[in-house]
Amino acid sequence: MSAPLKRTALAEEHLAAGARMVDFGGWEMPLAYGSQLEEHHAVRQSAGMFDVSHMLNVDVSGAGSRDFLRRLIANDVDRLAASGTALYSCMLNPEGGVIDDLIVYFFTPERWRVVVNAATADKDVAWMRRVAASGGFDVAIAPRRDLAMIAVQGPEARERVWAVRPAWRAASEALAPFSAAQVADDTLVARTGYTGEDGFEIVLPAAQAPALWRELAAAGVRPCGLGARDTLRLEAGMNLYGQDMDELIQPGEAGLSWTVSLKDPQRRFIGRDALERHAVPAAFLGLKLLERGVMRAHMAVRTAQGDGEITSGTMSPTLGVSVGFARLPAGVRPGDAAQVEIRGKWVPAQVCKLPFVRHGKAVEHS
Repeated sequence: MSAPLKRTALAEEHLAAGARMVDFGGWEMPLAYGSQLEEHHAVRQSAGMFDVSHMLNVDVSGAGSRDFLRRLIANDVDRLAASGTALYSCMLNPEGGVIDDLIVYFFTPERWRVVVNAATADKDVAWMRRVAASGGFDVAIAPRRDLAMIAVQGPEARERVWAVRPAWRAASEALAPFSAAQVADDTLVARTGYTGEDGFEIVLPAAQAPALWRELAAAGVRPCGLGARDTLRLEAGMNLYGQDMDELIQPGEAGLSWTVSLKDPQRRFIGRDALERHAVPAAFLGLKLLERGVMRAHMAVRTAQGDGEITSGTMSPTLGVSVGFARLPAGVRPGDAAQVEIRGKWVPAQVCKLPFVRHGKAVEHS
């Protein structure tokens, strides 16, 4: 018998709004509240909000925190100097495969926060504790399931947040992208997101989340589900763990080489030896379909340089054509021709750079 689905602090809000609920990584989450298309456009044109409380905030503290994180992840936390700054990285296994992708926030040399994905959260915490113990690092690792997280995204997102929480403006108005400010006890406002639009991800005590959700909705922020979140992130060229990469895929095979820092030869992060010994050559690029059809994960791709595979695909509401990510042979370049097998037919496509959409506008691909 399968375990019952976990629920976030906002589950009753979703049900009351008539959301269609689905199983996502063991959590009961809203797929859509009505029209997924309208939710998508709300984020691109005004403001939408997502319950992302199924993701896990993990506090890392102690004198050994920086050394621990320099060992744990492929990007280098030494890049973070100002309190509240953050970076995106992958946590790798010894073979260089991606255990998870995550965001790390720096507050003080002895206080950090790591935000990990929902489906991998338990595995991630266990791995972090294993690395801490095996390396003898002086750190405490504390999962924070007492916190909820709401992502408010879109060109009007920040103004809508300040409309319902005016006291937060002073601390958060000057935030640069990928930085955060503590605006109240256990309440963090970060200028981050997963949609390609501006906005905030707000972490706050779970008991306070329903009231904020209702106030944001009253201020015109549209509740959005996983369906819109997926089309938005795909247009924005953002990977989904478990689909575009996993423990068998190295960062370079998923277009994430930029998240790996090899500058400091003394920093022997887990997986570095494997990447230096045998980095797998591959191209990870976008595809635009040139005829009718919709690309989906695992569809076959063929190019002049060889065969590949779609990792994520959808119909782009902003562009009106199907777009996707593809793992392709090394040597494939933007502008090259490709074909995708859809229901037994090879449909022409064009290879292009990512993203497809930036700040609500189509990115021109020559």
